[in-house]
Amino acid sequence: MGILGSFLQLVQNENMKIYRRLRTWIMFGLTALLTVMFGVLFSLEGGKSVLSHWDVLSQLYFLYFLVTIFAVIVAADIVAGEFTWGTIKLLLIRPWNRTKVLLSKLIAVILFSLALTAVFMIAATAISFLLFHKDSSDIFAQGDSPLRYIMESLLYKYIDLLVITVFSFMISTVFRSGGIAIGLSMFILFAGNIFTMLFSPERYSWAKYILFVNMDLSKYMNGGNVPEGMTLAFSSSVLAIYVALFLIISWIVFQKRDVAA
Repeated sequence: MGILGSFLQLVQNENMKIYRRLRTWIMFGLTALLTVMFGVLFSLEGGKSVLSHWDVLSQLYFLYFLVTIFAVIVAADIVAGEFTWGTIKLLLIRPWNRTKVLLSKLIAVILFSLALTAVFMIAATAISFLLFHKDSSDIFAQGDSPLRYIMESLLYKYIDLLVITVFSFMISTVFRSGGIAIGLSMFILFAGNIFTMLFSPERYSWAKYILFVNMDLSKYMNGGNVPEGMTLAFSSSVLAIYVALFLIISWIVFQKRDVAA
């Protein structure tokens, strides 16, 4: 219990570092504000008469990329920032080994991404149900469960977020540069579809093991058209292996990092 309590204090300390920064609250504010603004925009454009609250809620989920970007920014800074500000020495002379320090930072990033996801969901749900009262959906077929579809879609988006965030965390640890971590993570986020087209598993069988090709698990929803040999379980396994690899690299580099200079 003593060891667990000490570790929880370490996680709490990392969370305090995140939430004491003004930029964190700006991220929460922008996430909620932009989600509400797009909901109002849908309403002003005459959506009230043709869109149900479920339709609007599903459409607003395109804004989830904001949550991914903000989670990447926090992940990129949480290790690199300690080196930038010179606080890494103070952190490592405390009675916690490097594994616990790194793990606490990773948990703090994941908790932040979950909190931001919750704010996004609350804002999107609230504006959809407050402004739009039509029950019958033009997007979902009768008998389908919009709630199940939306939650499943969100789960897949969150898995994508988690992969990109852990990648950003690894780059931040290896290069001690938040800028490089943000840049490379944004590259994965926005260039993934281009690489998927260039290295299609339908043309190159080895391409089904590439990270980009296995992201966006929503393509498996409703029996989507996917290359032969690729399934939800296959892509999930590939992503899990990449995440494990990113974490192992982060741990090895952080263990060997010389902070005496």
